[in-house]
Order: sequence, then C-alpha cells, then structure tokens
Amino acid sequence: MKKYFAPGRINLIGEHLDYNEGLVLPAAITLGVTATFIPRSDNKIILRSATHSFSKEIFLDDEIMFDAKNDWTNYPLGIIAQLKKENHSVPAGEIIFESNLPEGSGLSSSAAVEVLTAYILLSQTESHINLVWLANFCKQVENDFIGVKCGIMDQYSVALGKKDHALLLDCNKIHHEYVPIELKDYRLVIMNSKKPRSLIHSKYNERKKECEEAFRIFQTSNSEYQNLCQVDMSQLNLLNVENLKKRARHVISENLRVKEAVKVLEMNDLSTFGRLMNASHASLKNDYQVTGIELDTLAETAQEVTGCLGARMTGAGFGGCAIAIVRETAIEELKNKVSEKYLSVTGISCEIYETQIGDGVHQLI
Repeated sequence: MKKYFAPGRINLIGEHLDYNEGLVLPAAITLGVTATFIPRSDNKIILRSATHSFSKEIFLDDEIMFDAKNDWTNYPLGIIAQLKKENHSVPAGEIIFESNLPEGSGLSSSAAVEVLTAYILLSQTESHINLVWLANFCKQVENDFIGVKCGIMDQYSVALGKKDHALLLDCNKIHHEYVPIELKDYRLVIMNSKKPRSLIHSKYNERKKECEEAFRIFQTSNSEYQNLCQVDMSQLNLLNVENLKKRARHVISENLRVKEAVKVLEMNDLSTFGRLMNASHASLKNDYQVTGIELDTLAETAQEVTGCLGARMTGAGFGGCAIAIVRETAIEELKNKVSEKYLSVTGISCEIYETQIGDGVHQLI
C-alpha cells in the first residue's frame, strides 16, 4: 500500500491569460487530494472516495467511455483510458481518494485527481515520470475525454509545483520558470464564496470569443502580433466596440502586471505585489467583468483590513475563490470582518482557509 498527494492550485496573478497565450503565475498549495493505492491480482481497478458515496469498479480490459453517471470517477477513468490507448502498462489496484479541497471552488480539484491518478498508475511500472509530459497528457484527457477545452495551467501547476515558489508559465511557448516567494510573517488566505459558478461556462466562452475578435482586429493592422497579450496599449483606439476595448485592456494590462509581479517578487517586495493583486481584481471587475458581488465583497473587504497587502479573485470568476496575502497577526481580524460583511451582503456563509505554497504531485509513503 502506497500513499500519494496532488495539490490544488491558485493563480496568484495573470487571470484569463492562459487562452490568450500570455503569462500566468500559479502556485501549488498545501491543500489537495491524497490517494492510497492498494495492488490487486484480479485485473480490476476500483475507484473509491472518502468524500463521495459513489464508487466505480472496472476490469482493465473493459472499454472505457465518458458517462455522466460515473460522476467524479470520469476523471480517473479518462486517465486510465488514455494510458491504455497509448499502450502504457496499467496495473490492477484499488485507489482510495480523499480531498480537503472545496469542490467547485476554482482550486483545480479535477486537475489534481487527473494528475494524481496518472502519477500513481505510472509509478507502479516506471522509474521516472516526465512531469511536463504528465501535465500535457492530463490536459489532453480533460480536453478530449471530459470535453472541457481548458488550457495547460491547471495540470501544469499540479504536476510541477514547488514549495515556496510560484510557476511563471508562458502559455504561448509552454515554457516555465520558478519564481521564489518568501512570505515570512505573511500568510496566503483563500476565501471561498460558496457560490455555484452557474455562469462560468457561458461567460468563459463569451470572453474567449471577444478576445479572439479583438485580436483579429489588431492583427489586421499588425500581422506580427502572435496573441492579444503582445498588443501595445496605445493600439486600443483601433477597437470601436466598447466591450472589446475593455476585454483587450484587461488582457494587455494583466500581462504587464505579471511581468512586474515577477520583478518585485524576485526583490522580495511583497507590498508592491499586493498592490498589483488589487489592480488585477479591479481590472477583472471593471474591464473583464467576471467577478460579481460575491467575489467583489470578499476581495474588497479583505483589502480594507490593515495587514492585508492585497486581495483578488482567482480562477475563472462568477463564484469560486478570492485570495489574499495577510500578515499572520491580522488573519483573525480578516476572517471576522470578511465573514461578517459577506454574510450581510450575500446571505451566504463563506469559508476561509490558511494555506501555504507547496510541492506538486509526489509520493508520501
């Protein structure tokens, strides 16, 4: 019996830039999904969860297809199907998952399950696993088997996360480097809105189309542009439609904020990084329009707390989580103020977690 862990992830800054081929700055967190693997000798794989009543049992020679009835097990089933398709040796066994990640919160619980399943199964027969390959493999499963056309950021962060480092990922070149983050007497706080993200898919697709249209217009005037993030802010007057101008302004300015964030983190200037987080949230609220009253209340209330350097929504928006960097001695005050204000504004009780920046997928015992 062996035990493994895959983290959830947050995006520190660089929101909605992955599909615009820009720069993102995610980090793996110490909240995540743990799984125990127990070998079997009967050619079966059994998938169980400590947090879900639904379980799934298959023979390894069964044909595996996506089925909504399979609930959460579609994620590991997709990994198994793709491993078989690519002629990897898939061992029989029971995998028991357990998670302390809030589901539907935008912290990449599905990517964690995918990466964890692939890592566990490959670890039984292979001495070395290329983590960049693993991230791309799991993204393909999410795209083709699950049917979600996500970018590479989630799986990449879960696979390649590093303790006390963010991951600067260039989504155009698919290249990464590590950026140190020394929090010292500050902590990373996650504020879960507990709001179902009902708008996320329709608005996500809508924003993606708006960005594609804006880029098409820019490229007409300058064919050297490879993506929207490369456009100069001075070119915004080429857009006559106000919504397109707003979307482009967020994308261009957010990419510049990521570049600035890397510089200040390398100088250990957390105060300036906090201000960049606040500016990112304002841009997502006013120009990209993906926040909503829930995320605005969380982030903006946190920003008012003395000892909070910065706060912003993280993830796709319309629910999910906001994050903040807070002095350790101010965390209780932040929890009290944010919880009270959020409940009074929305009628929903939020959840607030302290976490740290941790390692990517790995074996525990």
